[in-house]
Amino acid sequence: MKVFSKFLLTSFFTVFLFISVFGNVTSEELNKMFYEARRDYDVEKILKVIKTIEGTPGFDKDARLLTILADAYMEYGVWGAPDKEKERLYENARKYAEMALKLDPKNGRASYVAGAAIGRLAKYKGIFQSVFMLGDFDRYIDNAIKLLNENDEEQKLYKSFALIASGMRYRDVPWPFYNYKRSEELLNSALKITPNYPNIYLELGYLYLKTGDKAKAKEMFEKVVSGKAYPWLIKTHEDAVKSAQEELKNLK
Repeated sequence: MKVFSKFLLTSFFTVFLFISVFGNVTSEELNKMFYEARRDYDVEKILKVIKTIEGTPGFDKDARLLTILADAYMEYGVWGAPDKEKERLYENARKYAEMALKLDPKNGRASYVAGAAIGRLAKYKGIFQSVFMLGDFDRYIDNAIKLLNENDEEQKLYKSFALIASGMRYRDVPWPFYNYKRSEELLNSALKITPNYPNIYLELGYLYLKTGDKAKAKEMFEKVVSGKAYPWLIKTHEDAVKSAQEELKNLK
């Protein structure tokens, strides 16, 4: 009897602990935690987001949780993980984003994450497979641009991300052909949506270097250095400033 009572007490404590750690954290709180982790490049915090969601019963049936999880895996791969882990993390990001889209086909953020993850995964594949993946990238990113509402604060940022990703695709990918005019249009569209996101000027600077307009490129890089960080992307901005400063040195 004592053994049985002890078993019940232990089981109750385990359930109570699980609820305390996971059950009281809402998707909005997890989303905010994700934003804070990305803002500060906080590895511990983004791993907590991943662990919490994956430890939540039924998370694989919740499109919102799956979207945050996919985003967390991708961001952790970009700035928080060792190089040897990155491909696996991007695979997870794509998998969870596609799971979210099956539950919610109009999920623009998940569509962006799926496309962005594919774009990063292409670097690990051979030329033939990378070209094959380009169609999936375009499909997801174009869909994100259509679905995301620029009048919604969160969606506006992700629409800008999708436009930037598409602009980089037309600037950097030689197949079928480079299209610098289209790239400029997409990057400027992103700038109209989020004029307070200086990183767009960095990508425009790289574009003008490719087209041979060094004066315009210099102007863009100077705008990155003099610009203020987007509030939720502070560390991203710091990286962009360092890159812009390096390019300005090369242009002297």
